Amino acid sequence: MKTDRKKILIIYTGGTIGMIRTSKGYAPEKEKFHQLLDAIPELKAEEMPAWDVVDMDPLLDSSNITVHEWNAIGAMIAEHYEAYDGFVVLHGTDTMAYTASALSFTLRNNRKPVILTGSQIPLCEIRTDARDNLITAMMVASDDRVHEVCLYFGGKLLRGNRSIKYSADDLIAFESPDFPPLAEAGIEIRYNTSLLLPPGEGAFSLQTLQNVPIGVIKVFPGIQFELFDSIMTERLKGIVIETFGAGNIPGDADRVLPIVRKASENGTIIIVCSQCPHGTVMLGAYETSATLKKAGAVSGYDITTEAAVAKLYYLFSSGLSGEEIRRRMEQNLRGEISV
Repeated sequence: MKTDRKKILIIYTGGTIGMIRTSKGYAPEKEKFHQLLDAIPELKAEEMPAWDVVDMDPLLDSSNITVHEWNAIGAMIAEHYEAYDGFVVLHGTDTMAYTASALSFTLRNNRKPVILTGSQIPLCEIRTDARDNLITAMMVASDDRVHEVCLYFGGKLLRGNRSIKYSADDLIAFESPDFPPLAEAGIEIRYNTSLLLPPGEGAFSLQTLQNVPIGVIKVFPGIQFELFDSIMTERLKGIVIETFGAGNIPGDADRVLPIVRKASENGTIIIVCSQCPHGTVMLGAYETSATLKKAGAVSGYDITTEAAVAKLYYLFSSGLSGEEIRRRMEQNLRGEISV
């Protein structure tokens, strides 16, 4: 056995990949999952990195993941950061893109690969996608070229904060609408090295997130903005508005402007994203988006809603002023937007 094998820590949070059949449907089962891992011969091959597993307690369906779990996963990585060459986070698919986005911000000056993966079909089933996702994620996590938080699924390595869940049924469940894959796994793993982030400079650290009040509003035809007036209080710290196209909203400024301006005057940071998977928000490009810009909203450009939410949590938890948060929401911090 080679003595120079990389060492990977697998963090098991729950999700479909480790679930087994029960009388009440699929449910996570720690001991059984560990047995299934030990039974995969490829994980013991000389070409594979050495690995250990730690379990989050309790194991969760990813729909129950919150800011608390983001902090817990980050703390596990920080605790073992110097002892391992890379990390694989096994996670349910429903909120995997949110967790990947959050970790990309909270792991400051990261120099190591942190790869989130999971499966659409549990590892215990014969026709499972879990085996390939896990094996390839571990190989990526041991590659010296990767220094960021990524999501590997269905043959594609995506930047974590550029990913969205695209399908609930297909084995290719994730896409990165406005940014190319960092790598694609065919006969070989082909890296797009020009897109990979450089290693972080300075000492690695973990920024713990505060569970500040943040909301998301999706604009639709006929939306009655006045219904949201009651939530526009000083308690609401940030809000993501998913608009039409390049930042457009229904054009009745007399109804929209007072509510958005009230939120801005209360110190609420308003970030505007597009409902379109592809494209960039440019407030003021159209008359119907100028209202938001005039009221104090900031452009999210091509950021995903998942990354916008995580970025708001991160910036509010960093002790910055409201004006500084607005400024940084329009800046590229971890490869999350194209500016």
